Amino acid sequence: MIARIAPAHLAGTVPAIASKSVAHRLIIAAALANGVTDVTFNTSCADIEATIRCLEALGAKVERAEQGLRVHPIPKSQEHGILRALAGATLDCGESGSTLRFMLPVACALGADVTFTGAGRLGERPLSPLAEELIAAGCDLQGLGSLPLTTKGRLRAGTFKLPGNVSSQYISGLLLALPILGQPSVIEVTGTIESKPYIALTLQALETFGVSVRVETGAALDGQPRTRYLLDGSPYRTPGSVSVEGDWSNAAFWLCAGAMGTECITVSGLSLSSAQGDRNVLAALSCFGARIRRSTGAATVQPGTLHGFTLSARDVPDLVPVLSAVASVAKGTTVIRDCSRLRIKESDRLQTTTKELCNLGARVRIVDDDLVIEGVDELSGGVVCAHNDHRIAMMAAVAATRSSGPVEIHGAEAVNKSYPLFFEHYRALGGSVALSEE
Repeated sequence: MIARIAPAHLAGTVPAIASKSVAHRLIIAAALANGVTDVTFNTSCADIEATIRCLEALGAKVERAEQGLRVHPIPKSQEHGILRALAGATLDCGESGSTLRFMLPVACALGADVTFTGAGRLGERPLSPLAEELIAAGCDLQGLGSLPLTTKGRLRAGTFKLPGNVSSQYISGLLLALPILGQPSVIEVTGTIESKPYIALTLQALETFGVSVRVETGAALDGQPRTRYLLDGSPYRTPGSVSVEGDWSNAAFWLCAGAMGTECITVSGLSLSSAQGDRNVLAALSCFGARIRRSTGAATVQPGTLHGFTLSARDVPDLVPVLSAVASVAKGTTVIRDCSRLRIKESDRLQTTTKELCNLGARVRIVDDDLVIEGVDELSGGVVCAHNDHRIAMMAAVAATRSSGPVEIHGAEAVNKSYPLFFEHYRALGGSVALSEE
């Protein structure tokens, strides 16, 4: 699909969609609980549907309701009193890295002999050292390094060791899986943890479902930071109903458009005390010089005189594309550091962010694992490729608000991965978008 966007500033109010990060975790917990759970949320997307599809393949029953989902848990084994998966199931993860990295340890904890499949770059995205920890704990994984990937055997409780500079999804996946075993386990992470706020979301979901996790911090023998997550074996217990909060990651695109425009933009339905790391978009925009207004359940960004600064992407990697769009029209130089993890997203976002913003007249270059952006007064517009990456497509659409000419996005259907309503909301804020088939 091609999206042709005429230059125009956006303004107004748009509702936040449901956080897919929170939804993944709550839906998985619901499927592993001891009873039915109603999960309330206002929108779904391809990644959430992938997680639902995998849980259904393992025997959960997921009913669509007007306000979200009713999740009936995976059936229990009468013989052993443990959760049991359907042997021989195929788990299609689509292009969702979260789904694969969460469901792989869950399937292993269930003792499921299943096959994982997927699409796009998913098979190329790393699973090490999570895979090695699963194998050491009694599982047999065949097909590592690509898809399909098959699992056999059942995970044993124990101590799992991971470095902190790998995907936080490995830690979250183990945290979601280990309560199934009903025995104490420990996850030991050495070094500074990347994307730590996402682990906080997982701990929050576990607490909602009655799972006790104690977190200990200190230093290892070599002096590196060490974090230990101690699970006491408590099982998932349904709270009856849960609600998925609004998504800061996708709200960030509208808030950044507000900073780049001439009028304010408000996103409603957001928790200002959320554990989502991308809530820090407000702090970043304030550092750029935009004016921020917070109210109950909403955030508003008004334009200001934008100027570059230096920030770290360590805890907010998903914000890098759209913050790069803001930086491209901010006076002076912006440096976004600690971007190495962007290389293993749906696209190599260091490369694709740089290439497509430059196609629109920006001045962006890669220096090691950093992005260095020299601001210009106005972008030129042009033709970009989404590279099958939702955040690159949405970045380009936001960049169009500060372009002198139209922006044409090829592969614009990539937004369906996380935000199927993106172009509808873009129009609601006054944008001009024409969609056509390629």
